[in-house]
Amino acid sequence: MNIDDEIIVNVEKLLYEGQGLARVDNFPIFIEDVCPQDKVKIKIVKLKKNYAQGQLVEIIEPSPQRVKPFCALHNVCGGCQWQFVSYDEQIKQKKNIVDETLKKFTGSDIEVKDVIKSPVTTEYRHKIQYPISQTKVSKRLLSGYYKKHTHELINIKHCPIQPVAIDELICEIKEKAQEFNISAYNERKHSGLLRHVVFKNSCSNGKNLIIFVINDEEISENIDKLATYIYKNCKNIAGILVNFNTKKNNVILGKESKLLIGEAFYEENLGDKTFQISANSFFQVNPKSAEKILETTKIMIQENTTEPTILDAYAGVSSFGIYLSDIAQTVVCVEEVEGASEDARTNKFKNNATNVEIVNGDASAEFKKMLDNNKQFDVVILDPPRKGCSEEALDFASKLSKKLIIYVSCNPATLARDLKYLHENGFKTKYVQPVDMFPHTYHIESVALIIKE
Repeated sequence: MNIDDEIIVNVEKLLYEGQGLARVDNFPIFIEDVCPQDKVKIKIVKLKKNYAQGQLVEIIEPSPQRVKPFCALHNVCGGCQWQFVSYDEQIKQKKNIVDETLKKFTGSDIEVKDVIKSPVTTEYRHKIQYPISQTKVSKRLLSGYYKKHTHELINIKHCPIQPVAIDELICEIKEKAQEFNISAYNERKHSGLLRHVVFKNSCSNGKNLIIFVINDEEISENIDKLATYIYKNCKNIAGILVNFNTKKNNVILGKESKLLIGEAFYEENLGDKTFQISANSFFQVNPKSAEKILETTKIMIQENTTEPTILDAYAGVSSFGIYLSDIAQTVVCVEEVEGASEDARTNKFKNNATNVEIVNGDASAEFKKMLDNNKQFDVVILDPPRKGCSEEALDFASKLSKKLIIYVSCNPATLARDLKYLHENGFKTKYVQPVDMFPHTYHIESVALIIKE
């Protein structure tokens, strides 16, 4: 096998990060844009000692699981990787990814349940972060997502995985911004004003919180005019804020946001609970699947404890703690970000969750304080970012938990790494329940039930 060779292969399966796997004489070849059971002609574009990278040239025999993408821009937009794969096959592949990753990293045979499907597979994304750019000649404002493997912006007028109302709103915002002579940010020159427009859309009531991310430290008159126009002339606007980000990096939001008009938050319902979410507070982008995760967690707890004490570690707006308050004796929610803790206090009041305590402070310091006071909980809930938990966080969790740790993960590799560490420190994983949060992508959420031995 050599670079530029063209060969015909059969695709075995899909891998985390979206590629397909084929083999020639047991030598692995990774290929984008393929479906399990495809027979394809590929070109070898990279050749290493242990693997090769292939580029799709032609589909010789399409897989029975290959379907027509429902988005016209699927081939160029980097947002969805698997629209050409049937949804049932996506679910099957995601379970396999979780299963194989856990076996590889932990060396244990952990039970992986069938994936809980997303209740909706289109218009499911309720947090949208649109980068803004501008054409050189006409100065027309563009918004969308980046072309695969590039930083070239694809102007998107309709995205099927987000609410239709967002398509209409971003169109109106761009037209009016142009009328008010608001320039788009140029990443290469670090010039121009409007960097991103962020939408937080409520699945429950359709209200939108809009955030203009600007390359400035002050609010211009024209940004203020734009906000006022959109708020007064467009439907279902909860409020509009400006976020200041003058740094030369790819981070979307700066640290400071300021309300321009309306409310500084929106509301979302999960089950029978109502949550207030502010501009900088984290909340799951697919509320219908978020409900499935919360209900999965509740079932795990109910099947293994009665009226437990619960620690909601790294709690955000306390969605876990408040959702679980009905089955708990007490819940303590610890969160470092003051704004999220403020939302949590409001959410406690809204839901009459009198047995919930909101603690704002450095997580490590608060956990150490609890241990110094011999405090323990029946259940500790961990919901870390993609990088997973630090060993310090896992040590705290293992010492603070009397019975269970429930680990909610968006990355099978870091989940497996952290489970291995917990296994070495007196815990055993009973099972893992994957939940599909992001249909048509390779991303997969998992909820692990971990029991103290």
